[in-house]
Amino acid sequence: MDKAPLVWYFDFISPFSYLQWQKLKPLLREFERDGTPVQLVPIVFAAVLDACGQKGPAEITGKREFTYRHVLWLARQQGVPLRFPTAHPFNPLAALRLSIAAGNTPEAVDSIYDWLWAQGRSGDSMEALVPLMAVLNVPAEDLDAAPTKAALRANTDAAIAAGVYGVPTLSVRGELFWGNDAHDFALATLREPAVLDDPEMQRVSQLPVGLQRRR
Repeated sequence: MDKAPLVWYFDFISPFSYLQWQKLKPLLREFERDGTPVQLVPIVFAAVLDACGQKGPAEITGKREFTYRHVLWLARQQGVPLRFPTAHPFNPLAALRLSIAAGNTPEAVDSIYDWLWAQGRSGDSMEALVPLMAVLNVPAEDLDAAPTKAALRANTDAAIAAGVYGVPTLSVRGELFWGNDAHDFALATLREPAVLDDPEMQRVSQLPVGLQRRR
C-alpha cells in the first residue's frame, strides 16, 4: 500500500456513510502503521446536492422508503447494529459541528455515529446532543463558535470544488469513489493504481454522451 492520502467525505445524515464507517474504522490503524494519511472530512450533504442540482434519496417518494429498507437489510447482512434516528431526514448541522469541535478524531466520529445510527437517538439540535457533548468534553458554545461554522463551510466548499457529488465519498489520489458499495473498489485502487489504467477503464472515463434528457 502506497502513501497516498485518503480523504473521506461524509455527513452524519447519511446511513450509507454510517455503513462505510464500519468498514473504514478498522483500517485506520493499518493506514497509520503504513504511513497513509487519512483525513475525515465532515461536509453538508444538502449543500452538495444544491451545487449539483440534485435531490437526495430521502426527498423522492418511493425511493425514500426503499432506501431505508435497503440500508436496514445491508446492515443486517454486515452484522452492523442500525436503528434509524427519531426522524429522517434531520438537520445534521449540530452533529457535524460537534465532530469539528471535537477535532474530527476517529473516536469523536465513531461516538456521533453510534449515538445517531446504532442507538437511534436524535441529533438535530445542540440540545439533543448535550449528553454526547459531555462525553466528548466539548462545551456547547464551541458548536456555535464562528471558527467551527467556518471550518464546516470550508470543508463543504472544498468538497464541491473537488467534484464530490454525494456521501460517503473516498478520495484516492484525487479520484472519487462514491458510496458504501464502492469501498472495495477504492481500496483496490489505493493498493494498486493500475486498476484505473486498463484500456476499458480509460475508454469509459471519456465515453461520449449519446443523449441528453430535456428538463
